[in-house]
Amino acid sequence: MEPASQRSRAAELASHRGHYGIDGGRGAVTGLLWPVGGGLLLLGLSLLPLLSKPLLQRALEFLAGAALLQVPASFFYSTMRGKFAVWGELLAALDLHGNERILDMGCGRGAILAMLGKLVPEGRAVGLDLWRTEDQSGNSLESARTNLLSEGVADRCELHTGDMRALPFPDGSFDLVVSNLAIHNIPEKDGRRKAIDEAIRVLKPGGRILIADLFRTEEYVERLEEAGLRAVSCRPLGWRFWFGVLGVTPRLVTAEKPASGTPPPETTPTDLVP
Repeated sequence: MEPASQRSRAAELASHRGHYGIDGGRGAVTGLLWPVGGGLLLLGLSLLPLLSKPLLQRALEFLAGAALLQVPASFFYSTMRGKFAVWGELLAALDLHGNERILDMGCGRGAILAMLGKLVPEGRAVGLDLWRTEDQSGNSLESARTNLLSEGVADRCELHTGDMRALPFPDGSFDLVVSNLAIHNIPEKDGRRKAIDEAIRVLKPGGRILIADLFRTEEYVERLEEAGLRAVSCRPLGWRFWFGVLGVTPRLVTAEKPASGTPPPETTPTDLVP
């Protein structure tokens, strides 16, 4: 795909008509009250004319308040706009044929699943989730189904209730497996490892994996390499996907499953950003 048409495709994917909630659910919103309150307090103290204080102190209070207020601003931008733009670019760059079978592990209300549905008019986009509202506000099977209808892709998508650690699909079922901010919600390391193993199991030889997550990405890289996948890499996803807190920037893990009969790859250093 030419760069111009790829950008156009990415913008088309990023635009959406559904309602996809807030990542992290009520807990994330509640956690933002502290930086909002602290930021407003510091800004107020820096601008209050009745208090006599050095100019440097006012400047420091103002800067600290502004820094705290950027946390909710970045969070809401990322969860409501930024992630759509980033995933639109990632998926447009895959240059799919349109007849693939794709799995979205932890699809939530269907934000990424709907994009996938637009890319496979002759294929199938399959979403799986446990529908927990602590992971995403308003998360439910019905909300996901409503969004797929709103995006006009319900006829090429499927929704399944299930656990990423025990996918209800046969081996080699999918050409592509994706996951967005989901696997880290599994509390135990063995469980996250099992989710990665399941993604590998249901992937066809020659298929690809894309995992965007906030934490534990080094574990995913390690397991994918142990399993013999090729071109395993990890990179940050940039400011549009930044949730406002230092060190909480999602990273993208990608890998390819060797084609049948392909010898195992040699061990090489991974492109892992510390």
